[in-house]
Amino acid sequence: MATENVHQFCPSPFPEAKNRKEILDTFAESTAQARDILAKMDDATLIATWTGQMNGKTLMSVPRLGFVRTVMLNHIYHHRGQLSVYLRLLNVAVPSIFGPSADENPFAATAAA
Repeated sequence: MATENVHQFCPSPFPEAKNRKEILDTFAESTAQARDILAKMDDATLIATWTGQMNGKTLMSVPRLGFVRTVMLNHIYHHRGQLSVYLRLLNVAVPSIFGPSADENPFAATAAA
């Protein structure tokens, strides 16, 4: 599928970012919004069934908590991993993601010396 056709299936509510700051600001805002929404959910809401539909056809039905874990969080992890690979390919130091990366780890630098 050509890149220009992707938006016909998944239209973005946001304009394309013009620079790095816009990307980071948008990510920070959407992450804060997601945290706020999740913080307001009680146990009954989290275990209630969430149903994804397209054109009136049910694609999946799962407990809301299962959707959050398997779809939303795994999606973030996946793209964070992609970013790490792209940075490596460009010879850019990989920033701390889950703690110090090999590029930022002061203990690794000491051991290598």
